[in-house]
Amino acid sequence: MRIPCQTKASETRLGQIRGEHKSNEESLRSISEEFDRRIAAIPALGLGLSVDVYSPNLFDLMAELRRCGLSPGYLEIFKASANAMRTVRRRMPDVPLTYHGEGLWVTQPDFSRASFLADDLDQAATHLSILGSHWLNHECAAKQMAGYSFGTYLPPVYTEASARIVADNVALVQRQLDDRWGSGDAPLFLLEMAPLTYFGVGTIGAPQFFCLVTDRVACGLVLDIGHLWTLYRYTAAKEAGPLAEFVRQFLDAFPLERVVEIHVAGLAERPCREADGRHDVPPAWIDDHAAPIPPVLWQMLEQVLAQPRLQHLRAVALEVDTKSIGQIVDEFSQAGRRLGLAIRHKCAERPNPMHADAPAAPRREAAGGSEADYSQLADAYRRYARIISAQEKPAGVEWQSVQRGGGELMRYIDDYLPQEILSWGGDVAEMFPDTSRALARELVPLDRFVTWWFNKPRPTDQTYDFFLLKIARFVEFVADAAPGLRSLAEREADILRAGYAEANEAVGGSACIKAATG
Repeated sequence: MRIPCQTKASETRLGQIRGEHKSNEESLRSISEEFDRRIAAIPALGLGLSVDVYSPNLFDLMAELRRCGLSPGYLEIFKASANAMRTVRRRMPDVPLTYHGEGLWVTQPDFSRASFLADDLDQAATHLSILGSHWLNHECAAKQMAGYSFGTYLPPVYTEASARIVADNVALVQRQLDDRWGSGDAPLFLLEMAPLTYFGVGTIGAPQFFCLVTDRVACGLVLDIGHLWTLYRYTAAKEAGPLAEFVRQFLDAFPLERVVEIHVAGLAERPCREADGRHDVPPAWIDDHAAPIPPVLWQMLEQVLAQPRLQHLRAVALEVDTKSIGQIVDEFSQAGRRLGLAIRHKCAERPNPMHADAPAAPRREAAGGSEADYSQLADAYRRYARIISAQEKPAGVEWQSVQRGGGELMRYIDDYLPQEILSWGGDVAEMFPDTSRALARELVPLDRFVTWWFNKPRPTDQTYDFFLLKIARFVEFVADAAPGLRSLAEREADILRAGYAEANEAVGGSACIKAATG
């Protein structure tokens, strides 16, 4: 993946790209006017928290914050059951709540053809309505592609065709929200830049990608500071210069005027088989909400908040799901002391856009991808899924930078991916203790489950839920590897499903629920 900032040549190319897909300046202006109209209806929320309703216990967290004299300006709620969200809304009637969605894989070329898309969009609209959210925030990433499923977010293929398809899919979701609310009142779709977990794939930089998306659809953006750090660490940018200069160049090229929310979360380094072996390379951190926020992220946030083009910021959230209550209170207090005033001022700024009060733009299809784009991207994601599951070697122009520095990709394949399947969202050995012991007696190691998981693409015929998917897949694996143990695995699976359904209805449930769904 190229360094995610723009040179003079890439700026020229971006101009050419825009020219190729816009009939004239009027089209760009129309999209900008539509965004101005939508953002004008969203109030300043200030410094808040992005939380899970299950872990840690949300009501215990709020009680401790109040005891310490702290009050978040808002809470962003990660996708949960509708009943859990109703409980949160009922018990916190005066707290502004926004929504972080899950499972709407807008990066994927088959998104609009998914058989369950209508149900997923209806569920998202229900959640938004319960919370009274001003926006639907969703990662520009996927956990399912080309018939393969993963446990954590995978960034998009950063190409021009990919940006066009993402814009199409975001526009589709926004139209559905507009149809339900009316275009003047509908929540705004916010697209969040995904992290890189050891590798990134593409032919253009992230700033160019998001410029192309926002040229085609009037969405907002979420800039995650930790995700930005991973772009520095896992591209050639770390070899090109210091972090502060990378951030400056990135922000100069990124569509900051579309940033509505900023996220800050922890970074952590997972144990791996091979270290970098160099003292001048930054640590191999990856996005980790349970980990502490390192000082470098506070410094990066200060640099971002100082940008004059950050005109439409409404909120800054610390992402704290799965973090201890004590650590959350400490970090929220630190954020308020260090940056609270700057955040309040920046969120309250109003650039008085010329067209904020203009009538709604005519309903239209976003200028988007061609059939060739869809076909090209489908091939790219099939290759993507097979490469990162060790079924193919990196090949193709979008993988050139990965081929030059293949060690980071192998870190993902050899160390991270097996943890996703065996441990993420519930440890398999703990979920199926009796079956796991019986498999060991029959000399079937659990590691074989990882290879089996990726042995072929499988139809994606229902809403993504990694915990339930893992249960179903493990029963299938046992039936293949040790047929005599299938009934034992099915009994343990039934217990897991029942417990999961019960826990999902209770705010403050088991920590594994968050891991399973997020």
